[in-house]
Amino acid sequence: MKLILAPMEGVVDFHMRQLLTDIGGFDLCVTEFIRVVDALLPARVFHRYCPELNNQGKTQSGTPVRIQLLGQHANVLAENAQRAVELGSHGVDLNFGCPAKTVNKSKGGAVLLKEPEQIYQIVKAVRDAVPVDDEVSAKVRLGFDDCSQSQEIFDAVCSAGASSIAIHARTKRDGYRPPAYWEKIKPLKVTSDINVVANGEVWNFDHYRLCQQRSGCDDVMLGRGALAKPDLAAEIVSKRNGEHYTALSWQQILHHIIDSSMHCDGGNSERYFASRTKQWLGYLKLQYTDANLFFEEIKRLKSSQEVLDKILQASNKVTTC
Repeated sequence: MKLILAPMEGVVDFHMRQLLTDIGGFDLCVTEFIRVVDALLPARVFHRYCPELNNQGKTQSGTPVRIQLLGQHANVLAENAQRAVELGSHGVDLNFGCPAKTVNKSKGGAVLLKEPEQIYQIVKAVRDAVPVDDEVSAKVRLGFDDCSQSQEIFDAVCSAGASSIAIHARTKRDGYRPPAYWEKIKPLKVTSDINVVANGEVWNFDHYRLCQQRSGCDDVMLGRGALAKPDLAAEIVSKRNGEHYTALSWQQILHHIIDSSMHCDGGNSERYFASRTKQWLGYLKLQYTDANLFFEEIKRLKSSQEVLDKILQASNKVTTC
């Protein structure tokens, strides 16, 4: 029963993967997508999206990381998939679920759900290019405008030889609006013994169990729920084992923000840490009242140092880069 950290564009980067896997519970992380157009990308691009390649493809806590690719040209995606695993990625994931208009306009992500044959060609090319011991997974939705092609999409991924498929239980048109239709995953599974991962609207342990029950999946992918409750995966593992679990306090959350070293990322702009912290607080305040109060304190601050000083003050913790 694996727990996988979802690839959330612009949110779950290297620092967030480190923070969440340090807390524990995850068996695998998938990176933000690397856009592939018409060329084999240099190694530095893969390292930029996945610095864990410098650590045998794992986070500092030892959780494997899998690079996700997005594009429309099967042969070029296959070349880049091969390079990803050569550099140390734990398999390759293919994005057929991103609903962003800019991505879909360039015929990437969820728009390919309209063309199951193209999905088949991409997955097959990547599967043929990647060593048999390296997993090839695909992330899809139930469809584009509706669910009428759900089975066709699922069968395309399976027949192309993918190792597993993660299904976000909504269509592109649904976006991220609740609910997630977990029950629509189960009928698809009847046609194949491929490993299926359920995704969407898992915000607590009860949702996790209900998702498993309705989807028929043992494995679950966590996204926004893990951002709102950073110890969600750890809580699920603990309760799954029948153990008592004590949730992280707000003070502990602040300590983890500092320990993630987001404030030390010299490769980003001076405002990076400030903007990322405000972004994350938007999720945290769904679970922590203190997050909403803290956001009010920092919302007008522009400097990353100013935001860090506020966090240090609130957490009573000292740090250096």
